[in-house]
Amino acid sequence: MSSTPSRTEKANAIRALAMDAVQKAKSGHPGAPMGMADIAEVLWNDYLKHNPANPEWADRDRFVLSNGHGSMLLYSLLHLSGYDLSIHELQNFRQLHSKTPGHPEYGYAPGVETTTGPLGQGITNAVGMALAEKVLAAQFNREGYELVDHNTYCFLGDGCLMEGISHEACSLAGTLGLGKLIAFYDDNGISIDGEVEGWFTDDTPKRFESYGWHVIPNVDGHDPAAIKAAIEEARSETSKPTIICCKTVIGFGSPNKQGREECHGAPLGDEEIALVRETLGWKHEPFVIPEDLYHAWDGRAKGAEQEDEWNDIFEDYKEAHPELAEEFVRRMKGDLPADFLAKADEYIKQCQADGEKIASRKASQNSLNAYGPLLPEFLGGSADLAGSNLTIWSGSKGVSADDASGNYVYYGVREFGMSAIMNGIALHGGFVPYGATFLMFMEYARNAVRMAALMKQKVIFVYTHDSIGLGEDGPTHQPVEQLTALRATPNLQTWRPCDATESAVSWKMAVSRNDGPSALIFSRQGLAPQARTEEQLANVEKGGYILRDCDGEPEAIIIATGSEVELATAAAEQLSGRKVRVVSMPCAEAFCAQPADYRESVLPSSVRARVAVEAGHKDYWYKFVGFDGAIIGMDTFGESAPAGDLMKHFGITAEKVTEAVEGLLK
Repeated sequence: MSSTPSRTEKANAIRALAMDAVQKAKSGHPGAPMGMADIAEVLWNDYLKHNPANPEWADRDRFVLSNGHGSMLLYSLLHLSGYDLSIHELQNFRQLHSKTPGHPEYGYAPGVETTTGPLGQGITNAVGMALAEKVLAAQFNREGYELVDHNTYCFLGDGCLMEGISHEACSLAGTLGLGKLIAFYDDNGISIDGEVEGWFTDDTPKRFESYGWHVIPNVDGHDPAAIKAAIEEARSETSKPTIICCKTVIGFGSPNKQGREECHGAPLGDEEIALVRETLGWKHEPFVIPEDLYHAWDGRAKGAEQEDEWNDIFEDYKEAHPELAEEFVRRMKGDLPADFLAKADEYIKQCQADGEKIASRKASQNSLNAYGPLLPEFLGGSADLAGSNLTIWSGSKGVSADDASGNYVYYGVREFGMSAIMNGIALHGGFVPYGATFLMFMEYARNAVRMAALMKQKVIFVYTHDSIGLGEDGPTHQPVEQLTALRATPNLQTWRPCDATESAVSWKMAVSRNDGPSALIFSRQGLAPQARTEEQLANVEKGGYILRDCDGEPEAIIIATGSEVELATAAAEQLSGRKVRVVSMPCAEAFCAQPADYRESVLPSSVRARVAVEAGHKDYWYKFVGFDGAIIGMDTFGESAPAGDLMKHFGITAEKVTEAVEGLLK
């Protein structure tokens, strides 16, 4: 091998690592890494702005592998360019506790910007990252100081483009003029079932032209000069996102399997790998990379120089704009303003003192008006339901292609796209994203909600119209099983407040949470304020607390959330001759995370007579009432009728709660 390796030799290092790791693991996807190696080599060695020694550098370019099944492409790039990802980790590809899981997972290997695998979500995360870059630049850059100035690059394949979410996200990206987003379409014509012409015949260039993207078609994905020319053209177009359509051969270099589905999702086999080595002229043993190739790939010196140049800019920026500089550092670190929690607590006390009957969706908007001025990192939005979700507050300003300095995104009817874009915004840093739709339409977005929880991102999902109580729109719009689905999602906290006070607390807790997302569930109908002592007010954030108690140990406990809390308190009044405790449980996950002695103090195990009431699916509440308890809730879909009629029809009334308690105490 020559002392200065050629581009082909550098790309072949990726191919070799990919096929060897998949073979050793006995599972994986060698085709995409082998097919996209030439594109990756040009991008990473000639254009990508990154510092392997500091993967968290604020102004780095973001690289997203949307076709995440080709994860060995990304792991190879990280290893070769000098990130802290050893050859040992590549040899442990897909093994328990390795940094190289089957699909890229955020938080495992340095340099992995997002978890990908569910196709279409990576490109959507990339849209979120590019949007965050554009808004952050508009908020912080000043004349002579391009503090925020980086690109987002995304690899994606046929599968990503077939997924509906890619339509949602890429359409919005064009409308918002995300000119620093550059996507590389791996147009190899193959998916798991074979040649895609049987089920995917879209004219992709025309599709993206219609979105308002800059399109570079028919690029030879194995010609470095053509790839380089396309990237230059893409980088020169700053008013539109660009898609570079690259014609590639899946499994490039495999004489018997390239261009066929056989190399998409299975090891090549020892005999075929030997033929690949011969075809490519790769004479090295598995997982052996010669030193001259490591040297040619090493991006640490260049990355350190690029970061040093940015640091010099930032030092000058600090002198010229000290307050902005301090704010930039705070926001990129993800720290809350020093006075936020104290001021939030003041507002919560004010809500309690006001005692206003109000829909919790309106209480949510009031909370945004209180917290928004304290949180310049808020980047809100709604999926075309701002007037119903009430997510616009007095300081909201829309983000547009021409003016990105705002703090509110009109996502359009794109629930799934909105949710995955918010994940990308959170991953980029500098923002706390929130976005809203009706609770029913969480169904469209559920996988993105799951991904936020999996990646432990601070994303706030706002869901209004939370039960059959929305009334006449009927069962298509009335959520029943959605609360259960949210609560069953690991690492997601679901808050369903019962009044303005609990609504304010739920926002405070979502904003202050640093290890995962929150879902805030709000009502359409007005909710009565609940009386609380100072101790009860402090206990709201524990997720479950005693709202109304009796003298001595209770005979029965009623557990309720949201709009049904007032039914529970009314039932307790009707049961005045009984010792009945009412527990409000706005967030079951937060309650279950409390120490055992606190949980026991609220729900003593000695009290077996328990009734749960919630206008959602019953099944979730068995964990709190046991099989011997009673649940007032739903086990069918709803109907179209006024809300009051529906509650009576389905038996979600104070009288039914009273009957259930009496039945348990017989």
